[in-house]
Amino acid sequence: MRWRLLVGLLAILGLLVGGALFARPPSVPEEAIRTAVTRTPLLMEQAFALPVAASFGPELTWQSNASRCGPASVANVYRSLGEEETTEASVLDGTGLCWTGWCIIGLTLDELAGVAQSHTERKVTVLRDLTEDEFLDHLRRANDPSRRYIINFRRKEIFGTGAGHHSPIGGYLEKEDLVLVLDTSEAFKPWLVQRKRLYDAMNTLDGEKKRGMLAIE
Repeated sequence: MRWRLLVGLLAILGLLVGGALFARPPSVPEEAIRTAVTRTPLLMEQAFALPVAASFGPELTWQSNASRCGPASVANVYRSLGEEETTEASVLDGTGLCWTGWCIIGLTLDELAGVAQSHTERKVTVLRDLTEDEFLDHLRRANDPSRRYIINFRRKEIFGTGAGHHSPIGGYLEKEDLVLVLDTSEAFKPWLVQRKRLYDAMNTLDGEKKRGMLAIE
């Protein structure tokens, strides 16, 4: 019995270590971050003056590790809406997910929808397989104070390297065709990106399903 217990513990440890390493996206050089997206002070000021972006305040609560971008996104969204659950731990409470402190291999969009719905009466909708026109339509609604969006995208399409990631959308500057992504990683911080590039990063596979967005209203 003891050897079986030992084998089991070693197997769990292997999953935790392997999952943690897998969940950690490849390092993106600072130069790639700086040149791939827009942080022009005037444009960032305009973006953060949008009603939804303003509700998040000047500082996000950064994700605690590379695998917990999803729970951090939900926590930041709920803080902006005045909900009670405003930490990673509180939004994960009772879900049975990420109990090790790591979300092994990260959370899928559907899993994150379950996390987002578990502590709120707000409507949470998974938006997947969107056309470019449908994506644009939702971005035009992203400045509505009664709505929030969390996008699941792959960093590689924007920064040249990197894995899947979740972050809230802070708003859309339609004239400039730029989307404000409230990146929950402290290494990246919020940035603006052309709508088409963000769509291409979202329109990628996570396993057998496309990535997409959560709409919370």
